[in-house]
Amino acid sequence: MQLKEGLREIAYGQWEGKNPEAVNREFHDDYVRWLSDPGWNAPTGGERGIDIARRSSLVIEEIEQTCSAGNVLVVSHKATTRIMLCFLIGIDVGRFRDRISMPVSSISIVEMAAHGPLLHMIGDRAYLREQLRKRVGT
Repeated sequence: MQLKEGLREIAYGQWEGKNPEAVNREFHDDYVRWLSDPGWNAPTGGERGIDIARRSSLVIEEIEQTCSAGNVLVVSHKATTRIMLCFLIGIDVGRFRDRISMPVSSISIVEMAAHGPLLHMIGDRAYLREQLRKRVGT
């Protein structure tokens, strides 16, 4: 197992630990900008989606260079994973919340194919017992 800084969760800056209502009240303009395009607008003092895509893509490049054969399990947080998938398959990073549903504890499979990343599965939780699938939030 290796821990990679590039796979950490979004840095929410001054929004950390606050619910959306409090963020909207305290940082209204930044919050509206972030909601409209989180790819290019950061939470106040936090990081933009494009920055997350860049740092996670460096980890993926390192994996490709050092593990050219076999399977590699990459574990990260929900938003970081959605951003990484958008970046890999060519979806606008700023649309990560609008284009990819990612239940917690889910598995996605991407093959690093000859013509680029090939998405085989996204957001699968079939490996969980049915009662856990129902209890785990989205």
